[in-house]
Amino acid sequence: MYTDKSRTVLNPQLLDSLLALSDRDALVQAVRRLPAPVSLADLRPLAAHAAVLQPALQPLRVAFVHTYTSELLQPWLEIAAALYGLVPEVYHAPFGVVEGEANADSGLVQHRPELTVLMFQRHDVHPSLAHPVARLSVPDADVVRQQGLERIKSIVRAFRAQPVGQLVLSLLPAMAGPALGYHDVQAERSEVRFWRRFQDDICLWLREEFPSVMWLDLDELINEIGRRRALEPRHWLTSRYPFSSEGSLEVAFRLATIGRLLKTPKAKVLVLDADNTLWGGVIGEDGIDGIALGPDYPGNAYVAFQMRLLEIQQRGFILAMCSKNNAADLDEVLAHHPHQVLKARHFVARRVNWEPKPANLQSLAEELNLGLDSFVFVDDSDHECAAVRAQCPQVEVIQVPKRAHEVPYCLDRVARLEVLSLTAEDRAKTEMYQAEQQRREILSLVQAEGGEAGHLRRLGMRMLISVDEPRHASRLAQLTQKTNQFNLSTRRYDERQISQFIESPDWMVLDFSLTDVYGDSGIVGLALVRFTGPGEAELDSFLMSCRVIGRCAEDAFMFGMLHRVQQRGVGVLRACFRPTAKNALVQGLLPRLQFMPLAQNAEQDFVRDLGTHPPGLPAEFPIHIAWAADAPSVMNAHATL
Repeated sequence: MYTDKSRTVLNPQLLDSLLALSDRDALVQAVRRLPAPVSLADLRPLAAHAAVLQPALQPLRVAFVHTYTSELLQPWLEIAAALYGLVPEVYHAPFGVVEGEANADSGLVQHRPELTVLMFQRHDVHPSLAHPVARLSVPDADVVRQQGLERIKSIVRAFRAQPVGQLVLSLLPAMAGPALGYHDVQAERSEVRFWRRFQDDICLWLREEFPSVMWLDLDELINEIGRRRALEPRHWLTSRYPFSSEGSLEVAFRLATIGRLLKTPKAKVLVLDADNTLWGGVIGEDGIDGIALGPDYPGNAYVAFQMRLLEIQQRGFILAMCSKNNAADLDEVLAHHPHQVLKARHFVARRVNWEPKPANLQSLAEELNLGLDSFVFVDDSDHECAAVRAQCPQVEVIQVPKRAHEVPYCLDRVARLEVLSLTAEDRAKTEMYQAEQQRREILSLVQAEGGEAGHLRRLGMRMLISVDEPRHASRLAQLTQKTNQFNLSTRRYDERQISQFIESPDWMVLDFSLTDVYGDSGIVGLALVRFTGPGEAELDSFLMSCRVIGRCAEDAFMFGMLHRVQQRGVGVLRACFRPTAKNALVQGLLPRLQFMPLAQNAEQDFVRDLGTHPPGLPAEFPIHIAWAADAPSVMNAHATL
């Protein structure tokens, strides 16, 4: 029977200081920095404290499909989830049952999980893997690896066909090192290389066919904390449970991180202080030659932190700056310090002044047209962190450690800086926002002269509309999950559901990208149309990224969508506006686009008769519409509208 005998690291004074924290994010940061090992007894009072903090805990339905004991992970998951503001409702499939749980009438599917975790041993994917890989010839190992991949494919496809929420797949590493010991990595029949290649094969297939399925890399976890610290042979031999206390907590935090990403608004902006954050010291007092930033300690810690920020930026986050400083001093560092990694071009917006930081954050949110709940704020000051927590509770606040050697990786365990998927639009996010700033600057000048329509035409906008494009499913699911302001219905869908709509003859999935003289905005709009009967359809979803608001894109996209559904024989299109706290921007959109109200209630229903109000062809329209090759237009594709 599993027992937790970890030595406690919490003395009464440290425990009291943690229990005094009134912000859940601050508590998580403190817990994540505790030295290992930490016991369940240590963590339970902290989880109970986290459970009563605001905002209130959200339920998270979790399911485990497992061929080793998963029930003993649950207490750790409950603790990690509470620290992240979640309370898990857990279903454990019968031990060793896999395909049977991928049926519509299974206990797992009836549980309606938001997160399903597949926890397999290596030999589950092929019986030959129950024995040392080194005994297989190289050709035989290749056959086993390919057959194992096919087994993984069949399992994943079976579960993705059911409503199982976010699917997470993992393979348990070996409890001991490779059979050939130190020589293994050089050996012709290397086990290490076999498993690296097998994992690469799995992840490549997932990326190409099921990018929304997440690989939980337990090998990387063990690399981070060590096999001897992560795994516990005693637990394995007595309970078929592989993890030590430290390993259990790390696995639980990684699963809770995924849960938090599913349940909370997506973080989009990383707002950074400058002094004692991007460099050591205060530029206004120490001068450009006196701040700690360079090849020697402690300056090298801040160089490493800036390099890490560039890496985090590649996940699709944009960087902004909020610093109490003289702007000229800060500009000098960005432009001329020989070891400054982050330059002015890396920040999409900056607030460098002496105003209160909560006010500056609100100003940044307005400039970027984003909610404060998409902000993560990083600062070293106790006072500034407390002020932002008090006045901007939607913002997640990360306080930079006081000791320089802890700074470089202080963001590595921040849940909302992880990502579940990564699209081309994510990777180009900074460039897209910078291009949008250029558009706004010119538009503001043109508006002052009363020439907005002319400016829009000078942008040379081109809209490319795609219909039922399976390659876009991941991005379109992402749009439904994170678009709040320009969103008529705010219905959320995952990639599996979007793929089903694309494949179904009863649905039409349209999306668009927009380019102009400043660049490509990527896929930024979506319309989901459901055909409800002869000549009738319903506009289930109509949404657009805030990046292209104000350029008549919604009019052009609606125009193209109406033409397309009319081609399918639709004469009556129904639509619904579902008000939320954030989508007031589209409250009058449907009447403006000639949809007639059916009823005025909490959910406002509208209809457009395409016989009496056809799509038309506005002569002054400032956007050129084109169609993807597999979605031929019913209009002249070269017409400029």
